[in-house]
Formats: sequence, structure tokens, C-alpha cells
Amino acid sequence: MNRTTTNIIRFFMDECIPPIIRDSKWFMYPFFWYWFKGKNIPFYMDFKKIVNNLTTEEFENSYRQLDCKAGDRPTDLNTLCIEHMLKKIPAGNLSFLDVGCGRGYWLNRLRQEGKTNLTGCDVFENMQLPWANYMKCNIENLPFEDKSFDIVSCHHTLEHVRDIEKAVSELKRIARKQLIIVVPRQRYNYYTLDLHLHFFWIEQELTRLINLKKYECRNLTGDWCYIGYIDN
Repeated sequence: MNRTTTNIIRFFMDECIPPIIRDSKWFMYPFFWYWFKGKNIPFYMDFKKIVNNLTTEEFENSYRQLDCKAGDRPTDLNTLCIEHMLKKIPAGNLSFLDVGCGRGYWLNRLRQEGKTNLTGCDVFENMQLPWANYMKCNIENLPFEDKSFDIVSCHHTLEHVRDIEKAVSELKRIARKQLIIVVPRQRYNYYTLDLHLHFFWIEQELTRLINLKKYECRNLTGDWCYIGYIDN
């Protein structure tokens, strides 16, 4: 099930079903059971309640050990976001960092566009990315010097982090030219099939958080695609 399809389903559930039903544990339980393949359902249903009591290792293991339907698709990015981001990347010999890179789908797309100076980072151990460098690290404490990369991207990651202000500060710190962020356009519900901790229903919720003077932000098939330009 690709990203566009899941965004359409989410829109129908969040906008067309009365909240008293939509955010009911009993209504949502079958969806959780399907999405998480019948595994650890109580943990995932109450993730928002318990997340701040987890150690850093336990929190990261929640993602390292995650087995859900989202993992069956090659990327969480939708086609319009991919096309828009590729159009906005300037020409030249640029360096790229993808934070929360997963299995490296976006970095591979950049490679296909002829980009070679590619780095990815995530919480997983020993990720093999033949087309890019890889480092295990936490978005809230990135091990790179200021302005280390021309373009820093972060797709479908910020909504998951515990200290989102620190994460955004780190992304801005290491970017030299552009900061590219993609997050879902999503209302808050307690029971969501995605372990999300932060929600961005209106554009200003995202743009105020990132707080760059020059940017563009578009709603593309249910995801916000934000491109910020670093003021040097």
C-alpha cells in the first residue's frame, strides 16, 4: 500500500468519522491489529502515554524492532513530494545528508540523478547503503560540525522524535544551503497507526517550528513538503 493510498485512507478516517468513534480504542483495535501484524498491540496503542518513560535505548528499539505494513513499501514519500524536491535541488557538486534515511530510498533517488556526495543517518546498526555513507546517530544530537552539508533532508521523521525543538535546531545547525522536510498533514488523535508524537494539520504549525525566514511549504497529496533556505 503506497503512501498516497494510506494518506487517502487517513483523511477519510480523520475527517469523515465522528471523533467519539474515530478515537475509540475498540473501534481502532482491528486497524492496529492489521497494521502491526497482530504484534505488541497494547504497546503500540498506548505509545503516546508511555513514550516519555522509555529510555533512549528502549525508544530507539521501538523503531529498530518495528514490523508493520509501512515497512512493506519502499518509501514513505509520495510521488509528488519526490518530484517537487528533485526540481528544487540546485545544480552543482553538492553534499547531501538524509536524517532518518531508513533503507536509503531518497539517497538512491539522488544517486540516480547523478549526485555522488551522499550521507545517511538513522538509529539502526550497520545499515548497508552501497550508494551512500551511513552513520548511526540520533537526530537530537547529530555528530556533525556546523554547516557540514549543503542540503539536509528529513522525511517522515520529525513527527516521531521526543524533543522536536532540539531536533529542528540540529537540522538547521548542520545545513549550509537548504533544509528539506516532509511530514504528514495530520490531525491529532490518540490512536494513530504510526507512532506519531507531533501533528501538523495547518502549515503554520510546521513553519513556526522550523522558523526560517525564506521557505516554501506545500501540501502535496496529504504531506507537507517544506523547503527552507539557510541565511548565510
